[in-house]
Amino acid sequence: MTTLTQIAPTEDERVSRWRLEQLVRAGYDELDAVLLAELGVDLHVATDLLRRGCPVETALRILL
Repeated sequence: MTTLTQIAPTEDERVSRWRLEQLVRAGYDELDAVLLAELGVDLHVATDLLRRGCPVETALRILL
């Protein structure tokens, strides 16, 4: 019998998790990062906005 802990994540799941981690590392809170990741927002644009000093609230308005 296979348990959930024995099932390896798919490539898509690994990429999604990595994108989420990068967004959180850039400064988005987890809920916002999940939303951005699920919508497929350009990761480079999303992280560059914060890196250049854009407030999170403004970045979200731009990206969404």
